[in-house]
Amino acid sequence: MLLIMWWNFVGRTDDEIRKAREDWMASDRFGEVKGYDGDRLPAPEVPATQLKARGRVR
Repeated sequence: MLLIMWWNFVGRTDDEIRKAREDWMASDRFGEVKGYDGDRLPAPEVPATQLKARGRVR
């Protein structure tokens, strides 16, 4: 199975990455970082093109 990695998110599909960003921005599903004194970092916008998994380079 190939995975897609984008910013701090890992998923199997473009939709999973977009949902993870949505959840991050809504402070949903992801926990807090204890001991971090700053504001929550906003995730950058997902590119307009569809994210795709890359195969192994041999």
